[in-house]
Amino acid sequence: MGRYVIRRLLQMIPVFIGSTFLIFVMVYALGDPVAALFGDKAPDPATAAQIRKDLYLDRPLGIQYLHYMGQILTGNFGTAFNGQKVTELMADAFPVTLRLTLVAIAFEIVVGIALGVFSGLRRGRALDTTVLLLTLVVVSVPTFVSGYVLQYVFGVKWGTATPSVSPDARLGELLLPGVVLALTSLAYVTRLTRTSIAENSRADYLRTAVAKGLPRRRIVVRHLLRNSLVPVVTFIGTDVGALMGGAIVTERIFNIHGVGFQLYQGILRQNSPTVVGFVTVLVIVFLVANLLVDLLYAVLDPRIRYA
Repeated sequence: MGRYVIRRLLQMIPVFIGSTFLIFVMVYALGDPVAALFGDKAPDPATAAQIRKDLYLDRPLGIQYLHYMGQILTGNFGTAFNGQKVTELMADAFPVTLRLTLVAIAFEIVVGIALGVFSGLRRGRALDTTVLLLTLVVVSVPTFVSGYVLQYVFGVKWGTATPSVSPDARLGELLLPGVVLALTSLAYVTRLTRTSIAENSRADYLRTAVAKGLPRRRIVVRHLLRNSLVPVVTFIGTDVGALMGGAIVTERIFNIHGVGFQLYQGILRQNSPTVVGFVTVLVIVFLVANLLVDLLYAVLDPRIRYA
């Protein structure tokens, strides 16, 4: 196991370098950060040249990237155009989005897997058909539509939830946004669990467990569910980073000042250090989540061994 972890960590290094380099190139090569500082006004050439020199933008793109990576290794993600350090923006934004993501993941796991199990065990029946239709509707409705509808119904019409999240972003206020953020992923988890349960229910090892006279609950939980969760865990693990980076719409609807809000503001104002810094951390989140998922495989399926 230890050798496998070390090998995976070494494999993550070129992936991290390649991903961050592409992000850096797309942000800095396709736009002019200095021009974005002045808005519609044309900057003075001498002033613009001095700013480019101070921001290390007068060097070739490869040298800029190496300089940026050197700063990251020391914990310096640069300074936003408003003068605030990017690390300070991260310290405010990431805890909020992390809480929102945890709410979404919890809702996704509990409701999605439960619906998938019940649907898979009753394949072809009325419950199965209803669940499949509902998940298809959820997948078809865009997040901004479901978000505004749920915000109006639960936050404005019924008053059972907060329609706009306060700057503190308390956990209770994030329940409704977490549901909105998780809806599409929940539908995929439900359908994936249902399919996996339906396939494994016809496996030989399950027939053997039934023939031994084991209790139905033990058969479902210890044998059927455990083996069926491998593809579901894969999806949920990769979905953690996707939820954190894709919360832009949800955070805009509920006025949450998290990662999505900062990315939206950074893209809107062409604030390159903010965009590159936040996306770099999201790349790390993706890589770590994938590593944890791979290690979890051996827990779910004892047949999996790491060399």
